[in-house]
Amino acid sequence: MMAAGRAGELGARVVLVEKNPAPGKKLLLTGNGRCNLTQKEFDPKIFLQKINAKNKFLLSALTSFGPKKVIDFFEKNNLKTKEEANGRIFPVSNKAQDVLDTLIRHLRKNNVAFRFQEEVAMFVAKNGKIKSLLLKNGEEIVAKKFILATGGKSYPKTGSTGDGYVWAKKLGHTVISPLPALTPIKIKETWVKNLPGISLKNITLRIIQNEKTVLSSSGDILFTHFGLSGPLVLNLSKTIGQLKSKDQVFLEIDFWPTIPSFELNKKLQHDFELHSQKNLKKYLSSFFPEKLASAFSFLAEIDPQKKLHSLNKAERKKLLDILKKNRLETDGLLGFQQAMITSGGVNLKEINSQTMQSKVVPNLYLAGEILDLDAPTGGYNLQICWSTGYLAGTNAAKE
Repeated sequence: MMAAGRAGELGARVVLVEKNPAPGKKLLLTGNGRCNLTQKEFDPKIFLQKINAKNKFLLSALTSFGPKKVIDFFEKNNLKTKEEANGRIFPVSNKAQDVLDTLIRHLRKNNVAFRFQEEVAMFVAKNGKIKSLLLKNGEEIVAKKFILATGGKSYPKTGSTGDGYVWAKKLGHTVISPLPALTPIKIKETWVKNLPGISLKNITLRIIQNEKTVLSSSGDILFTHFGLSGPLVLNLSKTIGQLKSKDQVFLEIDFWPTIPSFELNKKLQHDFELHSQKNLKKYLSSFFPEKLASAFSFLAEIDPQKKLHSLNKAERKKLLDILKKNRLETDGLLGFQQAMITSGGVNLKEINSQTMQSKVVPNLYLAGEILDLDAPTGGYNLQICWSTGYLAGTNAAKE
């Protein structure tokens, strides 16, 4: 939509082909229906550091149409925005539908023609260039330039079924194997699955493989009926998926990351003496949700009703390990059905980063999730879509 609107704005005759009855089905799901439309980080280089992406590739796109210009675009089109925690930008209305409506008005204003419920069968190429688009109903759409912005394979119920990868391959592009990213993680331990709905802030997770810490990060987690979710878990899921294909992967949870182990041990000693008549469950419940406090007692094999003064050194040590180094075995990812985005896609080496033009097919431009680009939660992925779409539309509109 951003690519089509920008090309139309520059005077090109544009038709947007969409197999769904209406555009933006996946957009309506973003930000839990509120649409975290970008991230308030206006310096392209810092933005790139935060997403740990292929830095040089996105620099031109972010310079041309970065977060500030995205915010300005929506504000000028009468969609008020607001900033929330961690620089996340949302519409004031908290409605993804308002973001979609703004884009559709922009498309109509710039005379973009819509072809809904039209499935593409294939690109028709001749002499190294695309001649036309063949629809499954047999109709052929002839054009000078083509923009491929079909998204990835995440949330296939929205129409993202990976068709774009097939067409890109047939046209001669290399596709890095798509993998689910920003997806919840399945955990083998049953006690975790008994805590659905419990969320914790500022928790540290360490990814362990072959007894080595591969990655450590902090943030918010959510217990679910199958394992773990929440922003921190989603951001680590890509790495876990990649490692899982090689060997067993464990997650080590530090439930009390603000205090080193030796200091927490001293705190427990002090508190157990100070509140000697309090039972263990009541003590732990003053720091954690009650169900989680009970789970800690269960894991430490200590009666939750046991008085603090009765706990011996070995029991305190076991409790300390559970709070600081609680190891869980991962059982894989939930997959594309629940993944927010797709990792992998068309090889960036085959795309001109300054124009989004294909180096393989000169009249083809690519934008968004179909490219081998992905980022953490927080508006970064939508920003990549806006930036690459804007750049593709700008350059495709040129004669």
